[in-house]
Amino acid sequence: MEFPDQADVANLIDPQPAPSFARVSYEPPTETLADPLETVRSELDQLAFEELEPGSTVAVGVGSRGIHLIADVVAETVAALENRGFKPVVVPAMGSHGGATPEGQREILAALGITEERIGAPIDARMDATKLDNVDVNGTTTPVYFADAALEADAVMVINRVKPHTNFTGRIESGLCKMLTVGLGKQQGAQAFHSTALALGYVPTIESLTAAIRDEVPLLGGLALVENFYEETGVIEAIPAASFEEREPDLLERARAEMATLPVNDIDLLVVDELGKEISGAGMDTNVIGRYRVLNAPDPETPAIDLIYTRGLTNETSGNGNGIGLADITRRAAVEQLDLQKTYANALTSGSLAKAKLPPVAPNDELALRVALNALGGYDPKTVRIVWIENTTDLDEFYVSDALLEDIADDVINRERVQLTFDDGTASFE
Repeated sequence: MEFPDQADVANLIDPQPAPSFARVSYEPPTETLADPLETVRSELDQLAFEELEPGSTVAVGVGSRGIHLIADVVAETVAALENRGFKPVVVPAMGSHGGATPEGQREILAALGITEERIGAPIDARMDATKLDNVDVNGTTTPVYFADAALEADAVMVINRVKPHTNFTGRIESGLCKMLTVGLGKQQGAQAFHSTALALGYVPTIESLTAAIRDEVPLLGGLALVENFYEETGVIEAIPAASFEEREPDLLERARAEMATLPVNDIDLLVVDELGKEISGAGMDTNVIGRYRVLNAPDPETPAIDLIYTRGLTNETSGNGNGIGLADITRRAAVEQLDLQKTYANALTSGSLAKAKLPPVAPNDELALRVALNALGGYDPKTVRIVWIENTTDLDEFYVSDALLEDIADDVINRERVQLTFDDGTASFE
């Protein structure tokens, strides 16, 4: 597909004077674990390993999210299992991510630092899944699938971060239950899950499938991690299989209280340098940008952001641009990074089609900002409210236009005047 060049569209919208910007630092108080790996070792004692025979294989489900120290946590878990006389095998628990291929899922793990050499255990990335049962979710029959690579082990555990989800709000969101029901369901399980969840609700679907899997699978439990504002580990807790639904709501509340958010709710234009699957399942954290764009799920009430401009994809997302459709404008550099097979595999499986839509594509930053400012209507560089961030998780430092400085005066600890410049159409701050 060919997109218009600068010469083709520059004459359609007059240049606008840029607002003045400041670089600000934002450091809310939070708690961080002093020794996360020691916590991993001690917490694993809470799981019922004594019920396993020596030499038993243990499948360890690991997802696609960029979790703090995730490669170290996985390696420590593998070492702890081996020290107990078991044979661990890591199974990608990420549904359709990586283009729904073994190679793609291995690639995602490698981008997170999780390789067989690094963790000291084999990785079984087969996409095969077995139908365990049919469950009733509010009168609808839903098939339950589970990864063959995990089923063939003597026991199963999962490692995941507990956090607010990017498509819905409820007592259980992202965490161990969802990894069990969606991630380890592989593409078939993820598609079946989302088909039911979109119509009947995520929480009842998660709870019904979790119970069915627990009945059919030798599930040990899982390691639940909670991160703070700075994406550092604040909590690591081993949860026995029977207690997933009981413990996750409390951990979710802790995560919600400490998650990275913007210190202002009323924004005209949000500029996001990069999106990616390791940042959020939606590419950008929908709780930060205030957009779910999911059928039967209203968007979050805050923040209220009129327009979003997304500039590119992370290297770690390997072309999966799921979430680019949450933006109102993007640039050619971002589109050139897209792997549509991976993006579509994710969107079609989840049923969140809006996230894979392509917004208008500008040739460069200068034209993209010109388009966005014009679309706001009545643009005034002195009053426009712009926030410019690297991504939706690294929010301790970002840029704001002058009109926002007074609003966030009580939250920021440092501010430095900067100037927005363009070099061959590419934006930078000096």
